[in-house]
Amino acid sequence: MKIVTAHEAVSAIEDHWTIVPGGFGSCGHPDELTQALRERFQQTGRPRGLTYLFAAGPGDKAGRGLDAIALEGLVERAIGGFWGLCPTLTSMARAGTIEAHNWPQGVVSKMFSAIASGEPGLLSRVGLGTFVDPDVEGGVIDGRGSATMVRKTEVFGHEMLFYPAQPVQCALLRGTTADAAGNISFEDETSYMDALAQAQAAKRSKGLVIVQVKRVCERLQPHSVKVPGFLVDRVVVARADMHPQTYGCAHDPRYTRNEGQGLTAAARRPVPLEKTIIAHRAALELARHPGATVNLGIGVPALIGPIAASLGVHDYTLTVESGLIGGVPDEGLSFGAVRNPVALIEQAALFNLYDGGGIDVAFLGFAQADARGNVNVSRFADKLTGSGGFINISQAARKIVFCGTFSADGLRVALGREGLLVLNEGAVVKFQDAVSHLTFNGPRAVAEHREVMFITERAVFVLGPQGLVLTEVAPGVSPKQLQQQVPFDLAVSPSLRDMAGPWREPAGLQPSFNQ
Repeated sequence: MKIVTAHEAVSAIEDHWTIVPGGFGSCGHPDELTQALRERFQQTGRPRGLTYLFAAGPGDKAGRGLDAIALEGLVERAIGGFWGLCPTLTSMARAGTIEAHNWPQGVVSKMFSAIASGEPGLLSRVGLGTFVDPDVEGGVIDGRGSATMVRKTEVFGHEMLFYPAQPVQCALLRGTTADAAGNISFEDETSYMDALAQAQAAKRSKGLVIVQVKRVCERLQPHSVKVPGFLVDRVVVARADMHPQTYGCAHDPRYTRNEGQGLTAAARRPVPLEKTIIAHRAALELARHPGATVNLGIGVPALIGPIAASLGVHDYTLTVESGLIGGVPDEGLSFGAVRNPVALIEQAALFNLYDGGGIDVAFLGFAQADARGNVNVSRFADKLTGSGGFINISQAARKIVFCGTFSADGLRVALGREGLLVLNEGAVVKFQDAVSHLTFNGPRAVAEHREVMFITERAVFVLGPQGLVLTEVAPGVSPKQLQQQVPFDLAVSPSLRDMAGPWREPAGLQPSFNQ
């Protein structure tokens, strides 16, 4: 192991290498290494034609993270799970400047271990019946019409998808402390992410492992080591401004220590009424599953935890894809972090739990839905976020609760004497005849006998054999009004009832705002 500068470290990267970058969301990316690679390319035109393989593409939507290397000529291909924080890289994909593939985040996360163990790839059920399936789009998201890399096969009578392994010539990772032997600890990082498996994958391919850290010490204790030194080739001690804990803060001890489950400052920020109504109704659904293992997606689902706490609902275990257990997920420029977690495990280990059906209830957002219960969260109009962990979670959770506003872009609601008032309808209609990108296959979920429901600010739907069925409406809202905003015939349950919400507190769930 050598301690070198960032520019010295990246000088060894050659043309057409495959790089695996560290980081998850707005956390844990080695920005000093990425910036040095960017500057080298701008000054010398080398390296060229790199491939990037990532699970949850790190970024801040403003140039940091993977967008720092989003330069024409530097990147030739990208295979990733979540793309939403890397708008420049995404734009290159959509324009066809680079070859681009969107695989489920959990597939990529577990792929690192497959590469490390010398497997030819990963066989998985995850992605069947979605846009990743070769019978649909094959996971190709670039504008040049590249061929799919995913193959469909049959194993003992069961359909499976095969995701091919990629040789990894370099891992650009981040930890907190390196000792004299190159051992790496993660005491100030928000999670372990995939760092160990990424380093092992590079070593299996006879590649280079470079780790950015905050500091060095003489010796780390064995239990604190997450990446052992024999896997590490070069260490770079970063400037403080190049090693924030998240893109939202330099350091917050609540990301690494459990100091109680109280509401955070982020959770107390003003929330639009329509989102409060949705999160409130979803929290009541959570109360019906005491002891459940839960996943909360980004967007409206991220609001459920604090509102559930205000209603006295605490008996559940929260998980976040980066490998975090418990606590309160953060958002914005700290997306990927959790305040007051109770445990940390590797990202791939958590996806093993997910893919095996270990989630009792998943609360996920949606950008589009159709009458059959199909959902799109990955590509909407000109916006491409990728599937992230959505496909893994939605294909395996025992119960799925989709949470989102009835319309988007300009929706405003209020509470009146008669109930909910829609002051301004959103310009974007979210319920469509057919979704434009198939991220969740409704009929497939019904065939597998999984419980699926949709919660909006004015109505609740459940998914049955014939498609969506309206089961609840907010006070002041009628099925006729809803039908005017939906392009397909609404099926209405004969036992249609009023929707519970902040206008009414059910018995036994009186709010307690002292949490």
